Amino acid sequence: MEKTDSTNPIYVFMDFDGVTHPWGGVEDFRCLPLIEDVLRRHEEARIIISSDWRVLFAMPKLVARFSPDLRDRVIGGSPHLVPKNGMELRGLREKEAMLWLAQHVSDTDSALWCAIDDAPGNWLTRPRLILTDFKTGFTEEDAGIFDRMLTGLKTNPQPVKKVANSRHSVLERDADEF
Repeated sequence: MEKTDSTNPIYVFMDFDGVTHPWGGVEDFRCLPLIEDVLRRHEEARIIISSDWRVLFAMPKLVARFSPDLRDRVIGGSPHLVPKNGMELRGLREKEAMLWLAQHVSDTDSALWCAIDDAPGNWLTRPRLILTDFKTGFTEEDAGIFDRMLTGLKTNPQPVKKVANSRHSVLERDADEF
């Protein structure tokens, strides 16, 4: 069960391959400490594993990848939907995330969420996506964008507009914020 506090939780749907480590390389989770550093600054953030690892490994094994102080903030995995055809692959992870929210949050329209993934086709709501480079995984640049996104969601939880920033989409807010 989710630990609650006085602020609204921000649900972070997180991929592993291409995020916590480069895709196709050693699965050593070398980038996870950067993600965890940002999470420690945002007590309201809760992790939902959206990686394919959620269907390959038991949740306790996945949670054990995180530092002990953050394990209680990993609150589950998104449901696994099986597409009937290739057209249903577009935005599939986002559909799974929205299903998770519908099952766990009473007001999904005002739920605060974002995603960290290396595959842009998995997410149609690009302003809520931290897009990593699958060759490097999560970087210092990604950490800055993730931190600003969480801060923006917390301080101004309104609908977002897309703003292109290299390979990233970030929240459009007050120009002084970025």
